[in-house]
Amino acid sequence: MPGERVRQCLDEARIRYIIIRHSPEFTAQEIAATTHIRGKELAKTVMVKIDGSMAMAVITASSKVDLERLREAVGAESAELATEEEFGGLFPECEVGAMPPFGQLYDMPVFVDALLREDEEIAFNAGSHIDLIQMSYTDYERVVSPAIVRIRA
Repeated sequence: MPGERVRQCLDEARIRYIIIRHSPEFTAQEIAATTHIRGKELAKTVMVKIDGSMAMAVITASSKVDLERLREAVGAESAELATEEEFGGLFPECEVGAMPPFGQLYDMPVFVDALLREDEEIAFNAGSHIDLIQMSYTDYERVVSPAIVRIRA
């Protein structure tokens, strides 16, 4: 079931969250509009390869990843977008493109854009194109321990 690993992680950490079910949407901007969540509070997970290793870049729905800025922020030789073929199999319980930004569950680093820290809450795909999880940003950061960098274009 999509999102089960994330819900289990949050439940074990005694984190409060809500699940928001919506009609099937495939872009972060469409989800923001459907759910009436400001694009600044809705996070999207962008899969990137940093020096050839898979990582998650988490940015606001209305932003794009600045790969050069990401590369510089992490001190890497290269940073590039990963293809669906490269990352699809890494999230067997998730629909492609709906991965939750919980890298520790998938043994990969997470880089969160600093803009997401400005809001009290964060919402993100819960493994499917019809479910979101909304929770306090502070709790998200506590559970995931992402690197905070400025990576939006």
